[in-house]
Amino acid sequence: MILDTINCPSDLRKVPAADLPELVDELRETIIGTVSRTGGHLAPSLGVVDLTVALHYVFDTPKDRIIWDVGHQAYAHKLLTGRRERFNTLRQFGGISGFPKREESPCDHFNVGHASTSISAALGMVAARDIKGEDFKVIAVIGDGSISAGLAFEGLNQAGHLKKNLVVILNDNEMSISPNVGALSSYLNRMMTGNFYTKLKLETKQFLQNIPRVGESMFNIAKKAEESIKGFMAPGLLFEELGFQYVGPIDGHRMDHLLETFRNIKDFTWPVLIHVITKKGKGCEFAECNPAQFHGTPPFDPETGKTAGKKQKVMSYTEVFGQTMVKLAEDNDKIVAITAAMSDGTGLEKFAAQYPDRFFDVGIAESHGVTFACGLAVEGMRPVAAIYSTFMQRAYDQVMHDMCLQNLPVTLALDRAGLVGEDGPTHHGVFDLAYLRHLPNIVIMSPKDENELQHMIKTAVEHDGPAAVRYPRGTGLGVPMDQEVMSLPIGKGEVLREGEDVVIIAVGNMVRPSLEAAERLKTEGTSAAVVNARFVKPLDEDLILKMAKRTGRVVTVEEHALQGGFGSAVLECIDDNRLTGVKTHRIGLPDRFIEHGTQATLRQKYGLDADGIFASVRDFMDKTRLKAVAPVASIKTMDA
Repeated sequence: MILDTINCPSDLRKVPAADLPELVDELRETIIGTVSRTGGHLAPSLGVVDLTVALHYVFDTPKDRIIWDVGHQAYAHKLLTGRRERFNTLRQFGGISGFPKREESPCDHFNVGHASTSISAALGMVAARDIKGEDFKVIAVIGDGSISAGLAFEGLNQAGHLKKNLVVILNDNEMSISPNVGALSSYLNRMMTGNFYTKLKLETKQFLQNIPRVGESMFNIAKKAEESIKGFMAPGLLFEELGFQYVGPIDGHRMDHLLETFRNIKDFTWPVLIHVITKKGKGCEFAECNPAQFHGTPPFDPETGKTAGKKQKVMSYTEVFGQTMVKLAEDNDKIVAITAAMSDGTGLEKFAAQYPDRFFDVGIAESHGVTFACGLAVEGMRPVAAIYSTFMQRAYDQVMHDMCLQNLPVTLALDRAGLVGEDGPTHHGVFDLAYLRHLPNIVIMSPKDENELQHMIKTAVEHDGPAAVRYPRGTGLGVPMDQEVMSLPIGKGEVLREGEDVVIIAVGNMVRPSLEAAERLKTEGTSAAVVNARFVKPLDEDLILKMAKRTGRVVTVEEHALQGGFGSAVLECIDDNRLTGVKTHRIGLPDRFIEHGTQATLRQKYGLDADGIFASVRDFMDKTRLKAVAPVASIKTMDA
């Protein structure tokens, strides 16, 4: 195999151009084989194999920087840049990341995972290059979905204004090329980026502008004529107006066209945007036919694309959310659903089909989505913005300024809260409690199981103010589902297990393992109470203080960063009420970015499964028993 001889991009550049199509086939075969075992982002990576090979073949990587947007499409890049022998560890605990990662390779120049960052990052590198007087190219590769976000346009706007030497590749995998227009446009753009045309254009500009009095006017007329022709023949006028030379569309699966175009623009010293048309899932029939399903996929049969079936169907939290939204919308015509390019991922596809006039996909634009929801709320609607926890981080100012400050009845449905698994640190939703709970007016809740989730969605929608419901990725616990959806009393937890020695106050999906840990503690002579907090804000202070006074020991458990999280809120409650003599211990995630791995693996490593909680509470009990602990009767508030 040609691929076996490539350990770095310089090896690739030794391969005869005529053999590159064969290498492309080998890369696709390797990606399909590996992802069928590990799971991952199949369709996006298959779509850009030709493009990836052409970029590394023409440009002097890693001296020249390729900046991938999101990183879903970087598998071929990883295979060509020294990670071929470890590619079988893709997204596995201790293995290579599913996204570009600077710590992995000198060919990864920027860590990514969230959309629309490539152009801004690339422009920053270009500016630094010019300040230092260095000489290298920077190429940002961004998809048609990511480029619709505001951040991408902010980067384009400044890049065009600065007239910096930057290459942007627009990877368009939604638009089809009609054979005639595509062939003609491809030919014209390859001609228009050639040395002869480029030199002629610059010389003509200089000649016209140097004609006294009338030269500038003649140049402007010529420029307008050129733009009119481009606007008629190719969809690039917008980018031209932003200051980029537009090239395209180019067939992203024609290696000869890609190589010639990249060679032609390689020596440009101004901003250029190359519009490349690719097909998501290219080379894999079932991925081509269903690119959405194989955008991110679990392991599958490489021959059929079928994933392993489950013996018993348990609904996921996402499915319960979607089902609940449909049910609630039947009786409440003010409910509106919003998603940011994740209608399937957030479980809203049935809502969209049943209530198309009340469903809005705002694209990769979380900030806009939240403020859009606020506008709906001002006019009396009850909007629910379903956005993954990690992506809601991008809309923090809108949550504070537009939602909470105005005390608007907007619900944030924070899917994928907590540890999400193989996508790793860019996707773990482990900071939402910290960045939300200090905001005035907001109510924050997290269900112990899927049945409680449906009640919390109703509670949030009916609340006359901002509300957030955070729930984990994956299947529920398989508990019976109440037929009637009810509102919960806001700020009230529940005691699930009585105990006298210690109280474990857990939130969300940490309630079940806490109950299991309490049962094991009982066998060792420790009587542990378990409280399902339900609400992170407002806390059930009466219940927390009551249990703290009774037991003298409080343990909090959360699948969230400890700094500023649920446990911190409980400590603040104890301190604010001047309750003395209570021993406390927090269980959660440490002050670090959590690596990729299965949810089960990560929970075990960080002590968030039943075994870990049991061991942590037992150690806490042993340490506090060694010290003189105040009698229960003497635990009191400082004001008493």
